[in-house]
Amino acid sequence: MKRDDGAALVEFSLVLTLLVMITFGIIGFGRAYNAQVTLTHATREGVRVLAITGDADAAAAATKNAATTLDPALLTITTSACSPGYPTELTASYPFELDIPFWGTQNLDLNATAVMRCSG
Repeated sequence: MKRDDGAALVEFSLVLTLLVMITFGIIGFGRAYNAQVTLTHATREGVRVLAITGDADAAAAATKNAATTLDPALLTITTSACSPGYPTELTASYPFELDIPFWGTQNLDLNATAVMRCSG
């Protein structure tokens, strides 16, 4: 008679590793998606200020203030010139570290760009 008492434990450990990796992967990608949505919203707020005032420093400050869940020190913001009647652009980038157990750490560079016509 053959004994299979430990087979279920071995199978469970293999399946559990995969389930943990999938679960933390979903959580990690959810965090990355949330950061991307926040960055997109922040660039829209920043380009709105840039289009109204024409002040790149005020636009950068508005972008950092709108990105409440992101570290403002890590945000990189670039703007284009604001000429009345023409479009202006604000681009923001943010480094994001995606860490998934049993998979490793991936560094992502999240980017968002917003364009709006300057007022005169």
